[in-house]
Amino acid sequence: MIDYLTVKETGLKWNISGRMVTIYCNNGKIGGAIKKANLWLIPVDAEKPLDGRTIKAKKARSKNE
Repeated sequence: MIDYLTVKETGLKWNISGRMVTIYCNNGKIGGAIKKANLWLIPVDAEKPLDGRTIKAKKARSKNE
């Protein structure tokens, strides 16, 4: 059985806002996230997506091109 966290719990774990977690979920950037009615559930072991605005993300993106 997979354990899930709420958007708020995931935001606290990743040190970002719950709104940013919701944006990642809506954009399909969190693998395994599921939406139940009005609630996103994120697997406990999900990886935090790279923020596309950071230098680290830009370098990773340029390697893939």
